[in-house]
Amino acid sequence: MNFRPVLFVLGILVLLLGLVMLIPAAIDFLAGDPTWKAFISSFLISIFVGGALILANRGEIGSLNLRQAFLLTSTSWLVLAALAALPLNFADLNLSYTDSFFEAMSGITTTGSTVIVGLDSAPHGLLMWRALLQWLGGIGIIVVAVAIFPDLRVGGMQLFRSESSDTLEKALPRSAQIALYIGLVYLVLTMICSLALYGAGMSLFESIAHAMTTIATGGFSTSDQSVGHFNSAVIDWIIVVFMIIGSMPFVLYLEILRRRIGLFVKDSQIRVFLGILAISVTTVAVWQSFDNSTAADTIRSSAFNVISIITGTGYSTADYGLWGSFPVAAFLVFIFIGGCAGSTSCGIKIFRYQVIFETARTHINNIWQPHTISVPRYNGRSIPDSVMDAVMTFVFVFLLIFCLLTAALTLMGLDFVTAISGAGAAIANVGPGLGQVIGPGGTYAPLPDAAKWVLSAGMLLGRLELFTILVLFTPAFWRG
Repeated sequence: MNFRPVLFVLGILVLLLGLVMLIPAAIDFLAGDPTWKAFISSFLISIFVGGALILANRGEIGSLNLRQAFLLTSTSWLVLAALAALPLNFADLNLSYTDSFFEAMSGITTTGSTVIVGLDSAPHGLLMWRALLQWLGGIGIIVVAVAIFPDLRVGGMQLFRSESSDTLEKALPRSAQIALYIGLVYLVLTMICSLALYGAGMSLFESIAHAMTTIATGGFSTSDQSVGHFNSAVIDWIIVVFMIIGSMPFVLYLEILRRRIGLFVKDSQIRVFLGILAISVTTVAVWQSFDNSTAADTIRSSAFNVISIITGTGYSTADYGLWGSFPVAAFLVFIFIGGCAGSTSCGIKIFRYQVIFETARTHINNIWQPHTISVPRYNGRSIPDSVMDAVMTFVFVFLLIFCLLTAALTLMGLDFVTAISGAGAAIANVGPGLGQVIGPGGTYAPLPDAAKWVLSAGMLLGRLELFTILVLFTPAFWRG
């Protein structure tokens, strides 16, 4: 395999990451906080590494083949997380490199798990760095999901390559153009969210940081109490709206700009996603209605926390682990749902549930009506056998890795609730788990270092749709 094109592109990404470090460095420098030195040191290291990769492999840019695309997608997230951890490690936070890497991986995969305690008094530059990592990770995964995953045929994502070929690709024939337009939509939505939060009472800094982590469905906050710190119904509902926006296909937002709203409205994935949200929120709200809270507070708290977990954002306004046995079981299920394909959300994703349901429905129909030909469909189109096989395999491997992560964490001494919810939160990129340790009121700091590395691996696997990483461990991949 020719590694040089991969290294060249990786060098560009590392160089860009280093330049982004100047933003939090400037914030801390202007605030008179010495943490700016940590960012400058990390900037110099990143510039050196990125520049060396570019210079050593210049002239090698071009179209990547399938194997190079797999390798670049996997290594870029890993290398960027390793370098993004440097400012956190260099800063005066008493974080080991293990903790720093865990925090950086949680950020760039938009997971939202944290090991930092004392966010309310942390330097603004570090808080902005965490928000920037999630914002960049969010737009990065959208571009990868739209431009790369369909061609890699990962987990049934090839379904969306054929689906978009008759519409969007005629107007925007190149992946670079699609990425540019999606980036502009992403930026505009972030700005709108920030202005709304600022108008609702957040400071300018808080509104920008939360807007970036909301639209990225990341969940990093500027307070240990997460969004519950603000105790504002208006802020809660604004964030709810933008969490949902971040969990829907960004490609379809481009169709809205082209005045083709009908495609957005008729998309079955969106309808199913909104339906699941409505049913889940209603169910939890009914359970919570037996408490002494008012109806408005019950609906608001249920909607915010349920939608936060289903979309994989990970914000919280209450410790839902204290709501009773049924909500705890329900939230464990919510972790695995996820948002729509082509969004910043992760998890198993809605379209895969649709494919499984359609496959099961068709199979049942063929059993009791053997003389009738029933074909599974998605958005009015027949689902190819290759997509059905890919989705079934993805879900099986997803659940298998979840079980392996749970077993590994249990062997490291974690209690069962912490192990099973931590494994689910990692592979589904949700953030908080359940229980007193890693629940909404806790952090991942008390976990042993080995558990943090295992969870970091789970975050990476979940963010890159499992097979993008797993294929690298097959001998056939390296043999060509």
